[in-house]
Amino acid sequence: MFRPQDLTLLEKRGVSVADAEAQIGRFVSGFPFLKIISAATVGNGICRLSPEQENDAIARWQQYLNNGGEVLKFVPASGAASRMFKALFSYIDGDSDELAPGKPVTQLIENLDKLPFLPELKEAVSKMYGTTLDELVKAGRNRDIIAAIVKPEGMNYGNLPKGLLKFHTYADGSRTPLEEHLTEGAQTAANSNGIVNLHFTVSEQHVPLFKAKLAEAIPAAEARTGLKFDVSMSTQKPSTDTIAVNSDNTPFLQDDNLLFRPGGHGALIENLNDINSAVVFIKNIDNVVPDARRDITVRYKQVIGGVLMQARDKVEEFLKLIEAGNCSEQQIAEIIDFMKNTLCINDDKLTKLGNTELIQYIKAKLDRPLRVCGMVKNEGEPGGGPFITCNADGSTSPQILESTQIDPANPEYEQMLKSATHFNPVDLICYIKRPDGSNYNLPQYVDPDTGFISSKSAGGRELRALELPGLWNGAMSDWNTIFVEVPIETFNPVKVVNDLLRPAHQS
Repeated sequence: MFRPQDLTLLEKRGVSVADAEAQIGRFVSGFPFLKIISAATVGNGICRLSPEQENDAIARWQQYLNNGGEVLKFVPASGAASRMFKALFSYIDGDSDELAPGKPVTQLIENLDKLPFLPELKEAVSKMYGTTLDELVKAGRNRDIIAAIVKPEGMNYGNLPKGLLKFHTYADGSRTPLEEHLTEGAQTAANSNGIVNLHFTVSEQHVPLFKAKLAEAIPAAEARTGLKFDVSMSTQKPSTDTIAVNSDNTPFLQDDNLLFRPGGHGALIENLNDINSAVVFIKNIDNVVPDARRDITVRYKQVIGGVLMQARDKVEEFLKLIEAGNCSEQQIAEIIDFMKNTLCINDDKLTKLGNTELIQYIKAKLDRPLRVCGMVKNEGEPGGGPFITCNADGSTSPQILESTQIDPANPEYEQMLKSATHFNPVDLICYIKRPDGSNYNLPQYVDPDTGFISSKSAGGRELRALELPGLWNGAMSDWNTIFVEVPIETFNPVKVVNDLLRPAHQS
């Protein structure tokens, strides 16, 4: 299948021939839809805590931090901002300055004074046109205003990484999402030594920009918070890129070479696997709010952190009992109750296996990475959903699914989608070390059957692309998972530039 020059390229990128052949095989076979038991709802896979339970969880989280617990904030930040400005690009590619009522560009022009990057826009207008923003507004030169925001000769916001755009206005200037994550980390993940550990995954071409921003942002954050910041970065590994194919599933060649494409955010399981911290928060780069609106976010970060530690306490207790080799029937019943009612694992084996096999099965189920995922009520925002699904071993457990993983031709599944009450805002906290302090090998817990295939193009030619199992989807399929309801106020993403006009992003 592969030519000698292809084999050389595969070796250079760290991709084995077997993996490359398996990827092409996936294009031929496709990915199976998942077997779904039900949508996860409150009382059926999603936990709704009482105020007292929330306070207990917060106390447990504070205890973990005060006792020197390891914690790091992991932020996928490699996304370019181009999709934020799709409507703006469409407008400047037109041939009229006219503004249609109710359109995104109209709303933006009418609210220029609310934009956090207004000073930068004024400077770009002066540089590009030798006049003021006010003069352009008076003259109705709306396309020129929008061009100053997105084009390279202006602010270049259409080509910059989302993490480095101005999101929020303060008395002393505006802050980027990167800077807001530093501050949020200080409020939720500072360790007992007063150090805040953060890790950003970025695109290779944006590394210099992030380094330059961090060089000014870290000292400012340290002065603002009185804490020290240890910030690291990584890029997606070339070995996680996937081969593109033609419509007939033969390798797609560009300049007579195999074409590789990024494998999606699921590739970041390799980056997460390199993190040496027992506890890791995961949150998208664009889900941040200004200081004055962050209290509820801070509270529920502590809540899910405490729920994680409470569950981890039980896991470690039970694994020690099993290791000691003297579990009583009552203790086994307690462990099974925890598996069913806290981890939402159900399996006929829990009642059918003999004692020795049952203990081995329980140990295998408990001794794996653990995550707690905040879930918000579904109010029409985009995002994957929480479901109870059937695993390859016959057990059922909570999983976060995307619509592409659900068979649209199955009317029962379609009804489950319609009955779903919550969605995933990407608000996770994970425990990724074993009780003995060693690291789990996270790629071992990926379900390779949960990727998907999409249609793309390169050089004007159509191609088929392979997406790896998503980071919080199939890449964490074999983790133990707890869903906790959190308020919708904790979810304030900026998917399009006009989202910055929402009250949640106004100081």
